[in-house]
Amino acid sequence: MDGSLYIISLIVVVLLAFVFYRSNSFKLMLLVLAVGVYIIYAHKSGNTPSKVKNEIIESIDKSAKDFSKSRGVKKYDEEKIKKEVAD
Repeated sequence: MDGSLYIISLIVVVLLAFVFYRSNSFKLMLLVLAVGVYIIYAHKSGNTPSKVKNEIIESIDKSAKDFSKSRGVKKYDEEKIKKEVAD
């Protein structure tokens, strides 16, 4: 996250938690605080859902390459598929 976006999102989380606290919605306040904790964790550690998604996609792509090499699949052309997807 960008530095200013990080600060703004934390301010919004704190304001929402305060509003829910004042309106006696403790469950919603705890939910908003949990989201705030996740934002802080993701910012500090760098573990984001998009990073995990990219790792999974790379793993599947690597497995497909290894499968075609180990099984002798002749019709699987990685470059042709990439070209078709890019078009």
